[in-house]
Amino acid sequence: MTTNELHLTKGSTANAQYALDIDPKRAGWAHSSLRIVELPPGGTHLFTTGDSEWIVLPLQGGCTVQTEGNEFQILGRESVFSGVSDFAYVPRDAQVQIASGAGGRFALAGAKCERQLPARYGPAPEVPVEDRGSGTAARQVRNFASADAFDCDKLIAVEVVTPGGNWSSYPSHKHDEYRPGEESELEEIYYFEIDGANGFGYQRVFPSREGGTDVLAEVRSGDAVLVPDGWHGPSIAQPGHDMYYLNVMAGPGATREWRICFHPDHTEGYR
Repeated sequence: MTTNELHLTKGSTANAQYALDIDPKRAGWAHSSLRIVELPPGGTHLFTTGDSEWIVLPLQGGCTVQTEGNEFQILGRESVFSGVSDFAYVPRDAQVQIASGAGGRFALAGAKCERQLPARYGPAPEVPVEDRGSGTAARQVRNFASADAFDCDKLIAVEVVTPGGNWSSYPSHKHDEYRPGEESELEEIYYFEIDGANGFGYQRVFPSREGGTDVLAEVRSGDAVLVPDGWHGPSIAQPGHDMYYLNVMAGPGATREWRICFHPDHTEGYR
């Protein structure tokens, strides 16, 4: 795929329902999906989960999620930079309604799956928050649906906030082949928001094999980068503008696990 097919600028995948709509067919792979739905005050959105499990994650605002006889009140947040949010998990083969009295923007992180797990609420205080790295490589990782924090069949999703001027997704790493106990095979979506007007960042993906993915993208709020394979990172935040990204991952493995391989040239001297 070309850089233009892997760096999806704001609005380039929009349609009548979603501000961003990335499904496996659009991405050219088999498992991972991401949608962004924007609701006006009093707005509702209905969707069928199909063969995928989904997490409804507020980016801005709160909502009510109804599915299969369950109703979850999601408090949400003012913005992705204001803190961790609560969320709702909805299973495959279900009807879902999202309603928001005040309006807002909501991410739907999805993965094709086999098991139909129960719908559940994810409280914000139970989200593990990790300060990763140090110095100019310091960032905050919110492991709301990491493999060891919240039960899903295939879906793995986390949020990262990188202070302005810092690098994250570093050392560069990959997860594009199955090596038992060492590396998982996972497709990944990066969705970006930048704090402040006209802010930007950079995302690098480079080949781990001949003919592999090679992208250097200037990213802005609402952009996404697809990572079907390859070493990815660093993610670089413009000085003075914190950078947020939502990572959505899934793959063909029999077990749901996040195992990565660091680039051997990028780990020396890293703390």
